[in-house]
Parts: sequence; C-alpha cells; structure tokens
Amino acid sequence: MSTSDSTVEELDVLVIGSGFAGIYQLHRLRNLGHSVKIFEAGSALGGIWYWNCYPGARVDTEGPIYQFAYQDLWKDWEYQALYPDWSEVREYFDYVDRKLDISRDVRFNTRVESAEFDTERNQWVVRSSDGATTRCTYLVPCLGFASKPYVPTIPGLDSYRGISHHTGLWPQDGVDLTGKRVAVIGTGASGVQVIQEAASDAADVTVFQRTPNLAIPMGQRTLTPADQAAIKAELPERFASRASTFAGFDYDFTPINAVDLPEQERTAGYEELWEKGGFRFWLATFQDTLFDQKSNDYAYTFWRDKVRARIKDPLLAEKLAPTDPIHPFGVKRPSLEQNYYDVYNQDNLHLVDLNETPIETVTERGIRTADGTEREFDVIVLATGFDSVSGGLTRLDIRGTDGTLLRDKWADGISAHLGVATAGFPNLLFVYGPQSPSGFCNGPTCAEIQGEMIVEIVEHLLCNGHQRIESTPEADQAWSEHVAELVGPTLFTKAKSWYMGANIPGKAIQSLNYPGGLPLYQEKYAESKANGYAGFRIS
Repeated sequence: MSTSDSTVEELDVLVIGSGFAGIYQLHRLRNLGHSVKIFEAGSALGGIWYWNCYPGARVDTEGPIYQFAYQDLWKDWEYQALYPDWSEVREYFDYVDRKLDISRDVRFNTRVESAEFDTERNQWVVRSSDGATTRCTYLVPCLGFASKPYVPTIPGLDSYRGISHHTGLWPQDGVDLTGKRVAVIGTGASGVQVIQEAASDAADVTVFQRTPNLAIPMGQRTLTPADQAAIKAELPERFASRASTFAGFDYDFTPINAVDLPEQERTAGYEELWEKGGFRFWLATFQDTLFDQKSNDYAYTFWRDKVRARIKDPLLAEKLAPTDPIHPFGVKRPSLEQNYYDVYNQDNLHLVDLNETPIETVTERGIRTADGTEREFDVIVLATGFDSVSGGLTRLDIRGTDGTLLRDKWADGISAHLGVATAGFPNLLFVYGPQSPSGFCNGPTCAEIQGEMIVEIVEHLLCNGHQRIESTPEADQAWSEHVAELVGPTLFTKAKSWYMGANIPGKAIQSLNYPGGLPLYQEKYAESKANGYAGFRIS
C-alpha cells in the first residue's frame, strides 16, 4: 500500500454522496465528535436531485413527507407544490445546508474512483477524481438506487449529430425543447415526465415504447396557506407513522383481501384510492394485490378502464392500456402522471411500438426503425433507466481483502447481510444499498431509519476501541435466502423489472430490494444488535 502519510487526509468516516442519506450520516456522526466528510461528484448537495434536472423531473412522494423529520427541520420549510419539482427540491437542500452547515465538510466535484482496504491499518485507502488519496476507518457509500444511468446498445447512437442526453445525465443549464422535434426512448418514470412536459412545448414528440407504463394519477396541486397550516398540524403524526408502514410512507396496505369482497365494495375501495391520488392505489390498496393473481387482475382492470376512457383512439388505447395485462399491476414501479394519457390525443404526439417496429439504427439525423421508416429529430431523450440499487456500488473499483473487486464478487448475485455489508469488505457500510428497503422505501424515511442503524454501528465501534467490522459469508447467504423466500410468494417474479435486475443484460435475477417491508427490516436489525451484532465479526 504505497501512500505518503504526509499528503494523505485521514478520517474516521468517509461518506460518498450528498443526498438525504449522506447528509444524515455527516450531520449525525459529526455531532457525535467523529471526523467525517462527504465526497460528492456533483457541484451541489442533493444527490439524485442534482443530476435529475430534465424537463418535468418531479418527486413522486408528497412533499410534506419528502423531507427530514429530525432536527425539526420541517417547522421552517414549506414546499409550494404537493409534488415538488427538481428545482424546489434543490431549494430544500439549500435550506438544509443553511440550517446544518453541511457544505463545510463536503468536497464537491469529487468522484470516488477506487477504494482498497489496508489490512495492516484497518483503513480504506480511497482515491478520487481530483487526484487525492484519503484514508478512512469506515467507508459509507450513500449512492441511492439510481446513480448509474443505463444506456442500452443502440446501433448508430454515436453517429447522431443532434442533441442527445440520458435523463440522469441532463445538462445543468437545461435543453430548450420549444419548437423542437423530440424523440423519447423509454416510458419509465423519467420518460413519462419528459413526455408530459415536451408535449406542451415541442413541435413534435415521438415516443418509442417497449412496455407501457401502468401510471397512476398524481393528484398534483399548489398548496394554499390553509393547506400549509393543516400540513404543519399533521406532520408530527405523519412522520411518526412512517416507521410502521411497508414503504415508509404515511399510509399502508388495507388489511382486507380484494378477492373476499363483493364487486361493488371492491370497486368503491379502488375509487377512493384513485381519487386520493399518489401511490395509494399501489401501496394503500388491498393487501392481496401483489400476491394473488385474481386480486391483481381486479386492480388492473380498474386501472385499464380508467386510462382507456381518456384516450380517443382505440388502437392507441390498446397500446397504452392493453386489454390483457402485460405483467401484474404494481410489480414494476408505477409512475405518477398528471396528463400523460391525455397528451396522446394531441396531433404532435406519436407512439412507436418497439415490439412491432424495433429501432434498427440511429442515423446522423434521427432514428430508423425496422420497417424502413426514418424519422428526423432535433433532440433524442434517453429515458432508458438505471443499473439500479447495486450499480452505483459496482461502478466503483472497490477492492476487498483478497483483492477481489466488489463488482466481481457480485457478478453472480448480491450477497449482503442486512443489505448493509458484505463479507471480504471490512468497514464498508452502505446505506440504501442492495437488499435493504432501498427502492421500496420513501427516500428520506430510509435515510433516517436505516441511516440511524449505520450511525449506531459506527458509534459503537469507534467508542469501544473496535477497528474492524465485517459480515460473515454465512450471514450474507442467509440474508439472500431470506430475501428470496420473501419475494417468492409475490407477483414480482412475473415481470422483467429493475426491481429484479432484469433490465441489465447479464445481471443476476434476484430481488434487489428488501421485500419484507420496513417494520420487518427493523426487527431483523434489532435482533442482530441485541445479539452483539450477530452476523458480523467485530475485532
């Protein structure tokens, strides 16, 4: 290990990423008296909200609970929209920075490139894009589940002479779509948001769809002073309820089976959730929806009929809301939409079904499909998703005690005890990582609840003279089996989704998120802690 101690910064903890999770780690550990810094690849706080600045980028969680509950930060903050856009979320991070003075311990424009564990000194040696080397006892990546954009192999993409960007790598100064001919490849969350926005400004929008998005109504509105007063009165209770719900929201599945209800009562239940908007039709619905195919079919039929009623062209309606489900409802992350289905009634909106006419090649001027049609575009938007949950970690050259890179260890599948650590990589503790609640959980909730678990572990080790913690291979394997047992009875295995890693060629098919819900996850952590952090070797 060749590093010059005279030029190397040494820390108790190095955090990677300055989103909700990274900020929580820095503030809590710093206040506990430990030396800690954040390395952030972007030039400002915000994590995913630094990178996600594409047209229409917006939170899919209600703003009042898309913020920190701790330190009473909520008392002096108000989002103006029920579902704030990226610029308003950035304003929130600026507010948090003013309150907590986070930036003084953040090194911006600094991307971690590699980390190697020094077994003699029980430290990570971290090298970053600015050429610096940093030693830290604990390395805590807080990378989020969508930090590695994925661009599939599209022939000719490099030859295109127009403007082309992935939604997760959008230029910070934006791209004006006004009057432009725009292609959007992909109809996941970012695709839906871009399409809605572009439809009102662009001269022409062509959507290249492989799988229709089973999007549900957002219920967006501007918050009035009366709304804000009511929100402030309710927030302590809403925050408190998050820890007891499956996904860390302030609502949970209805403890009734749809298959046990008469049709009229079941439909009335769906109508109520639909009118309330947001993820309620997904995460506050009947408890058997994601387990029982018959129940799921009821939900899909309700969704389909609601959507088709908004689309004038019956052939287009069949493409966007097929008569028969292409996969069970809710096993791919639904997007929240405002006017997504309505814009398809406009003359400037066109849909290309990639199952019928796949892209043959991108040309200098546009896109040619397999039927020989070439369409010219000024802008191509790549809404092609992410190497989710694990991709942010495996893109880094993190090398364990035997010289193995983390990406190679996980090439055949994730193994990570409690979703926070993996054998052979001591003192590496990830928040919001693979097989933790991660993509199944409201981000700020996870940042605080799972984040506090990491804070407790690090505080326990640093205050008791311990220099090393590492999960055991047996614990890693047991956790993977536990996750597999939980996801097995669900309908999630019946769709090719990023939840299961199926969107990335060659990636192992397994549940990348913890499917047992936040309360059970907390129980499993508490069991480990009560038994001297069972599943870990501490020395």
